[in-house]
Amino acid sequence: MKKILDRTKIDKQLHWTTFYSEKLLLAVIGILTMFAAGSDVYEMVLKMDVELGDLFLLFIYAEIVGMVGAFYISNRILVTLPIIIAMTALCRLIVLHSKEADPWMLIAEAGAIAVLAVAAYIMSMKDKLSLEKKELRK
Repeated sequence: MKKILDRTKIDKQLHWTTFYSEKLLLAVIGILTMFAAGSDVYEMVLKMDVELGDLFLLFIYAEIVGMVGAFYISNRILVTLPIIIAMTALCRLIVLHSKEADPWMLIAEAGAIAVLAVAAYIMSMKDKLSLEKKELRK
């Protein structure tokens, strides 16, 4: 029994390392995302050319920054945000490679987007039900 208590005490004492490491890594992700976005915008300005794929990429950057911001507000990452980022990334692939891509690849990518959309919907319903349950407990 004493070993279990010792382990719990050690876990509680080391919890701060995980807490601050997670916040630090997310801050680094946010900063590097802004750097990447700025770099891409700078290249677009130099080329004086903006393509649809570039806009999708900027949208992905915005979603990542939003995910980091949502974590700092709520101390949790909503599962639907990475799913939406993955959907946007697949849309970007379709836009960039649709002309020379194999039709079956396009169908597979579109199918993956549909699966991710269903997953995002299910996860959003789960969150809604969880919030309703939380309200009922109060």
